[in-house]
Amino acid sequence: MKYIDNFLNGITMYKIVLYGLTILSLVAIVLGFFGVLPYSGVSLISTLLVLFAVCFVTNQLFSSLFKVQTNVESVWISSYMASKYLLTIDKKHIFNPVAVSIFLIGLFGSGIASWWVATSSMVVPVSILGFLVLRKLKRFQMFFAFVLASLVSILIFNFSSISDIVEILKITFISGPILFFGSIMLTEPLTTPPTKKLQIMYAVITGFMFGAQFEFGILYSTPGLALVIGNIFSYIVSPRARLVLTLIQKRALTKDVYEFEWKLDQKFNFKSGQYLEWTLGHKNPDQRGNRRYFTIASSPTEENLKLGVKFYNNSSSFKKKLGSLNAGDKIIASQLSGEFILPEDKNKKLVFIAGGIGITPFRSMVKNLLDFGQNRDIVLFFSNRTPTDIVYKDIFDQAKVYGLKTIYAVNDLAGTVIEDDMKIGFVDEKMIRDNVPDFADRMFYISGPHGMITAFESTLAKMGVKSSNIKTDFFPGFV
Repeated sequence: MKYIDNFLNGITMYKIVLYGLTILSLVAIVLGFFGVLPYSGVSLISTLLVLFAVCFVTNQLFSSLFKVQTNVESVWISSYMASKYLLTIDKKHIFNPVAVSIFLIGLFGSGIASWWVATSSMVVPVSILGFLVLRKLKRFQMFFAFVLASLVSILIFNFSSISDIVEILKITFISGPILFFGSIMLTEPLTTPPTKKLQIMYAVITGFMFGAQFEFGILYSTPGLALVIGNIFSYIVSPRARLVLTLIQKRALTKDVYEFEWKLDQKFNFKSGQYLEWTLGHKNPDQRGNRRYFTIASSPTEENLKLGVKFYNNSSSFKKKLGSLNAGDKIIASQLSGEFILPEDKNKKLVFIAGGIGITPFRSMVKNLLDFGQNRDIVLFFSNRTPTDIVYKDIFDQAKVYGLKTIYAVNDLAGTVIEDDMKIGFVDEKMIRDNVPDFADRMFYISGPHGMITAFESTLAKMGVKSSNIKTDFFPGFV
């Protein structure tokens, strides 16, 4: 799994889906030429070419008409790109574009959806892509909830004898689109609820409708209708604000970390620790695309939105474009999500562990506590290479009077005199035990590079910290 995770951590979720669908299409075309699929290779190629052309034209047309930035991967991933621009309320996405297109085609009698991925010859490649997407998004619980609800529904509507069960299961997993639908279409971030609890509910509702069989006039059950109904539920329970942010200023916090301050175009409510998906259109984007997930660095109490970003020598095309922005330039932010938030119990003792720019959610949390004058028993470990890499120290120093104890772990003094709250070395089990003797009673929050997070999860598990007392800052599609 280590090699798989290393691969997944170096590529965005959208790219995984894009490359995966490309491979599936190529496999299907080859199988079509050999007569393995019920569709010929020629028909699959011609259909793909038509759809790609339509996607490209409609994407350019509607992005220009509605003055929004395009997402390069979506041109190829979605067969009916125009619906993403048309089917919105207050700039919020409502439906998965492919699902609503399938539903509308069937509703008006223009045709039916053909699931070429739902054959025995496609089970293995579909399962591999589905696994990679679910592993990347960490949404296996959501997938299995969908499958279980689907099976219950299918059995309810089809069960007549025990002997039917095996055949029903065979048809469901081999000759039906359940694997592709549940792992690829159901998990699309733009139409998925923001929390695990709501995601499970969304999966159950969609799964039950997926397996149901009914017909009311021109309306009859299809996978497309199931996802449309699920999308409606998701829209109702999800904050789907789409923000057009104007850059007020950017300032250097260190030699390679910059803070961007943005003016909001509308009222925006969020919780400290949550993140947004940021879209920045630019020419010739690299394989990481033009979208990123960044935690909001500002507190909900602050008027403007702040974003802390670390830049590298080999930064992506996205970051290079971001770094070149000037006051007055705009960026799109949407898909507010994240459960990396403070517990409601104000008496719960906490430990924050941050590495580098992973400090941004803690900056938001601590600033919020400061503005409300709220006391919390928190120990913050902030790891950096040198003292000059430390950011937001002024905020954390102010919070000492409200119960925050900060330990700055530095690996190299670089000529700087060590201060009382600094420790030389890495944050490890010994440092935690020495500074937090009651660690077993605390909840741990970890934010930083993926490798750091997994290492601390392992360390804390060996120390006997319950998994339920460990929260990590996770971004779907994070690179």
